[in-house]
Amino acid sequence: MPKRVCPYWVGYILASPLRRFLHNPDRILASLVGSGMTVLDVGPAMGFFTLPIARMVGPDGQVVCVDLQEKMLQALRKRAAAAGLSDRIVARACQPSSLGLEEFAGRIDFVLAFAVVHELPDTPRFFVEVSGALKPTGRCLVAEPKGHVSLQEFEAMLAAAARAGLRVIQRPEIVRCRAALLTKEDPGHC
Repeated sequence: MPKRVCPYWVGYILASPLRRFLHNPDRILASLVGSGMTVLDVGPAMGFFTLPIARMVGPDGQVVCVDLQEKMLQALRKRAAAAGLSDRIVARACQPSSLGLEEFAGRIDFVLAFAVVHELPDTPRFFVEVSGALKPTGRCLVAEPKGHVSLQEFEAMLAAAARAGLRVIQRPEIVRCRAALLTKEDPGHC
């Protein structure tokens, strides 16, 4: 059965400044994102996390945003321009079957997958692509809404991540979410 993708109009709700009371990007990402990093924001919608990440990576960093919906990306680009952050953000459409990250192989420091993995048609492929894009020291934060994703479904996601060479290093507490911080397996570690 096809997965349900968040409708475009919900992007306005997700980008609301009021959401900061529930999911404050600075608090969630401060220890994970720093100056000069290259960050992949998967399914950024209209940029609720993207704009704060662009500020965190600074003028020497970059935020790569991939989303299925061009309308979401258009709104993200508009918001980035208004915030003076367009030069740090690459926003492009992806396909349901692939994020299209070949040019970023081994170049991504951090991946944010916030409330998006449950919408993807092929979770194992997603984690393979993320693993391939991450630097050897790269990390990935996966957070899924408890109202959409059961504990059993979340653990299945993490099992798919493990098969792709990503291991859980932390279970951060995020309001109303199931969350895990992942890193690439050390090839020399058995």
